[in-house]
Amino acid sequence: MPMGVCEKVFQVKNSLESMRILVDTREQNTERAQKRYQSFLCPYDRRKLEYGDYAVNFQLANGEWIYPQTDEKEKIYPFVAIERKMNLDELCQCFGRSRKRFEREFDLAMEHSARLYLLVEDATWEDVLSGTYQSLMKPAALCASLLAWQARYDMKVVFCKRGTSGTMIYQILYREIKEFFEKDLRREFLEK
Repeated sequence: MPMGVCEKVFQVKNSLESMRILVDTREQNTERAQKRYQSFLCPYDRRKLEYGDYAVNFQLANGEWIYPQTDEKEKIYPFVAIERKMNLDELCQCFGRSRKRFEREFDLAMEHSARLYLLVEDATWEDVLSGTYQSLMKPAALCASLLAWQARYDMKVVFCKRGTSGTMIYQILYREIKEFFEKDLRREFLEK
């Protein structure tokens, strides 16, 4: 018997309530990171992500997790990932000296059709355009790289303060999975 819309809404709610943020094991476990994790509105697990610093895990209607919690060595290719940079200087380094490594990571995400976010702490577009950072990278080059990568990788750039980055990470991942489920519900509703 097909499942009713009310049952599906209830299952979406259960999946959202099961949400756990996945923190890449390469993300340094500093005091600053601990403050960020404490501002998540859900539990988190440290796992090796093949790209991005943060991703999301949740239970499906059948009770299975999209990324099994029992196999810590399993490679995780997230369907949505957030790459976090602590400031524009770190980002400049990624677009400069570390560009090849950065490109490989984003190419891999694209191969897996992942939705990508680049979250940059303590920065704004105005800082990018005015060169308000220590790096020698020219503002025009940084802006061009950001805009080109947005187009090339369908990446969303999010700027925020250091103190709100944990909340932003949670909100982005929560909205992504909520929209994922609701899009399916809308499509099913319209087909009836």
